[in-house]
Amino acid sequence: MRLLAALAALVLLSTSCARSGAGAAPPGDSLIWAVETEPVTFNPHVWTQNKARLLVFNQFDALVARDRTGAFIPWLATSWKIADDGLTYTFRLRDDVTFHDGEKFDAAAVKANLDQFRVPGYNPAAVAVQLDAFAGADVLDPATVRIRLKRPDGLFLDFLASPHGAQVSPKSLRTARDLKAGGPDVVGTGPFILDRYVKGQEVRYRRNPAYAWAPAGAAHQGPAHLGEITYRFLPEAAVRVGALTSGQVQVIEGVPATEIGLVEKDPNLVFASALNSGTAFSYYFNTARPPFDDKRVRQAFREAVDVDRVLASVYQGRAARAWSVLAQSGPFYDPGLAGGYSGDAAKAASLLDAAGWSERDAEGYRIKDGRRLTVRMVTSAPYVRDRRDVLAQAVQAQVKQSAGIDFRITAADQGSAQRAWDAGDYEVFENSRGDTDGGSALNLIFTSDGPINRTKYTDERLDSWLATAASGVKNADRRELYARVQRLVVAEEALVLPLYVPSDQLASRTGVQGLGFDPVSGTPASAYDVRVAA
Repeated sequence: MRLLAALAALVLLSTSCARSGAGAAPPGDSLIWAVETEPVTFNPHVWTQNKARLLVFNQFDALVARDRTGAFIPWLATSWKIADDGLTYTFRLRDDVTFHDGEKFDAAAVKANLDQFRVPGYNPAAVAVQLDAFAGADVLDPATVRIRLKRPDGLFLDFLASPHGAQVSPKSLRTARDLKAGGPDVVGTGPFILDRYVKGQEVRYRRNPAYAWAPAGAAHQGPAHLGEITYRFLPEAAVRVGALTSGQVQVIEGVPATEIGLVEKDPNLVFASALNSGTAFSYYFNTARPPFDDKRVRQAFREAVDVDRVLASVYQGRAARAWSVLAQSGPFYDPGLAGGYSGDAAKAASLLDAAGWSERDAEGYRIKDGRRLTVRMVTSAPYVRDRRDVLAQAVQAQVKQSAGIDFRITAADQGSAQRAWDAGDYEVFENSRGDTDGGSALNLIFTSDGPINRTKYTDERLDSWLATAASGVKNADRRELYARVQRLVVAEEALVLPLYVPSDQLASRTGVQGLGFDPVSGTPASAYDVRVAA
């Protein structure tokens, strides 16, 4: 199998190299990096895939960055001042920055980027949560912009440091052929320029020779070390690993658990991994329709899954079990939830009996009033990562065997999946988020009118706790408020089945230097500090 994977990779890469040989960077000045997930967009404002985050800051910069402690530090903004009432942020900007299209970065550009979010349909989720408090931006002079808020927002700087806060050329905002999809004509100020995108195959970046404004946390200043970097889209894990071991690519991300041992034993390869921030990968239950409008059925589904056993079989001990909706790697995780449910088939059976699902049909599934206990999950293919399809099949087998639940899984394209979610045609919704501040994720998922509140659960207490935590209170107070949220949605109401904490893996040839992970998100960092040893 590995030999076939390597041969497949060789054919794919040889064809691509032959096609793109003209004008290629000299040996040692270029890198080929195989990635698991192809971006659905190259526009950072509407970015949603944590797996594709590593590409964003190749091409774009933000006003502020995060250092290794998580503190906010200057980037395109040299300094900022927050008014005592928390309603005004005044930023001083660098005056030596230009976009890839020659447009100058200035206060007017910052205002244009923020105003773009007000265009109907551009990014309604960001407007509803991260920019819900945004009132407007004023250009005070070319190097000074004032941002006004309707109310204090403790998540606002996190937004400005995120991919959503990356700065796009105002010319791109006005004239791009497909702004929401992004591409070569949606440009930023970053260390690399998107040179070419071939859908389904690769994206290539070339060095921005003028780059001189990396944040202080970078390992070097000035232009990137690499003259060119190509990311190949290789969704099949065996093909990625085969391409690396055969020397056809120098770096891969997304190393499956089944292949980590092989990589670690190879003296020509280096392996590293990091847990992601944000939320755990979890199954959320739609409480707006049967059978999960009954808490006992939600609890029974959770007890029907022996999470430790499932993770061991799918990830061979390489996955970190989750106990809460927030990842253990973040500052707001509540460790008191560990051990709250344990995969007790007898308890699952008792709960379903009490809920009236006591009979079985000829196939062993539970029935009630002649109706089978069926729950559906619709997955969006572009977001499937980490063998989650295999994980779903393992859960499917367990809930059938231990509790007689008919768990049906449908993989669909993004448009079809979105229509099913919008129509409420699902009982289980799978999700993980890579937000660098867990509060953003909790607001999106659990606020009554949150853009991705797929549980359809509403509670005034939840809304109040989340609003207060986002208003800029101290971290100790936020920690207590978010602990209340976690206890309610996990322990008290069983709205969610946390499964594992996502992580990212990097494997590379030994000559590749400067690879690393973003200290806050835990995702692979951009290629800015990467070099290939001579």
